[in-house]
Amino acid sequence: MFSRKRPKHVRAADAPPSEALAQSLAADDDAPAPAHGPWDSRHAPDGVQRLDLGSLQIPAIEGVEVRVQANPDGGVEQVVLVDGDSALQLGVFAAPRTEGIWDEVRAEIAQAMTADGVSPREVQGPYGTELTARVTTPEGPADVRFVGVDGPRWMVRALYQGAAAADPGHEGALGEVLSGLVVIRDAEARPVREALPLRLPKEMHDQAAAAQAEGEQGPNGHHP
Repeated sequence: MFSRKRPKHVRAADAPPSEALAQSLAADDDAPAPAHGPWDSRHAPDGVQRLDLGSLQIPAIEGVEVRVQANPDGGVEQVVLVDGDSALQLGVFAAPRTEGIWDEVRAEIAQAMTADGVSPREVQGPYGTELTARVTTPEGPADVRFVGVDGPRWMVRALYQGAAAADPGHEGALGEVLSGLVVIRDAEARPVREALPLRLPKEMHDQAAAAQAEGEQGPNGHHP
C-alpha cells in the first residue's frame, strides 16, 4: 500500500504546501515558526516533555498510551498511540526539501484500497486533503483516516482508526499528539519515501532486553 519508488515531480501548483513545508521554502532559514506542528526540529517549542524515538519525538499527553513495536536491536518498526476507542499509527519518511510527496502517496493508497474493493473518499482537514474509508477487518467493518503532513525533507503519515477516524471531532488527545510531533531529520541523503530511522530510548531498550532475557530463563535462572 505504501510504495518506496521515487514519485513523479510534484508541481507547486498541484496543491498548496503545508505550513511546515512553506516555512522551509522561505527566503532564509530565520522564517517564523508555523502555528502548530508537526514541527521541524528547528521550530520545536521548548519546555515540552517528549518521548524521544530518534527521528520522531512524541509529546507526552495525559491519557495517551504509546505502543511501540521494536526489533531486538532496538529499532522501532511500528508506533501506535491509543486513547480510549481511538488509535493513531505514525510513520515518518524522507522527502525532498522543496517538494511535498503526500499528494502522490495519498493517490497510491487510494488506488490500492480501490483494488481491494474499498471506496475511499477525499475530505479536507486541518492539514489539507485527507483520505477516509470503511474497511473490513477480522473484527468487522472499521473506519480509517489517513492524514499526511509535508515538511522540509520529511513527510509524516498518520493513520487514525476507531472513533477518531469516523469523526475528526473525536480526535481529542490524539489530535494534540499529532500537532505536537517533532521530526528530527538527519543530514544523511536518503531515497524519497524511505522510512526515517526510529529507535527505542536507551532506558526502554534496556528494559525490553532485560524482560526478554528473563523470559528466556527458567524459574531458577537457567535456560529451559
